[in-house]
Amino acid sequence: MSRQAAPLLASRRALLAAAPALALLASGCGFQLRRAATYSFQSIAVKGKGLLQAIIRRELKGQGTVSVLAEGADAQGAEVVLEVLETSRNSGIAASTSGGQIRELTLTLSVRFQLTRTQGGAVLIAPATVQQTRDISYNETSALAKENEQELLYRDMTVDIAQQIVRQLAFVKAA
Repeated sequence: MSRQAAPLLASRRALLAAAPALALLASGCGFQLRRAATYSFQSIAVKGKGLLQAIIRRELKGQGTVSVLAEGADAQGAEVVLEVLETSRNSGIAASTSGGQIRELTLTLSVRFQLTRTQGGAVLIAPATVQQTRDISYNETSALAKENEQELLYRDMTVDIAQQIVRQLAFVKAA
């Protein structure tokens, strides 16, 4: 064994010896992997046919802790109904040159939604708004590419908003 390999081998052995101690420390501090959320309802209907609703359905089905009614199914068969009331996309100028050329845009996606119980129509989540914002550089010479980039950013914001809505559903208490 060469002189250079000896210190490397010793440091590997020390690391392997320390690994169980580090694992024991991490478990002792209360660290846990994220688990699927638990909901106060057993079944949900997500009204609508848009991309946002499809992503919310997919997220809820992926957790496997609540039954999600198929798109277009009768909402009365579900314990609660999630309804997207309004979705709006906006873009505004964030920065421009002294000559008036646009250099940066701010994209905003807002979603208003509510959650109601089907029996009696009790409102579990009053109409609430979730909003995402992204900044994007802009260049007139590559307008088509920037338009495609905007669509990708809007899709990314839609996924983020869907995940936020699903997380909010976990905090609903039985009424």
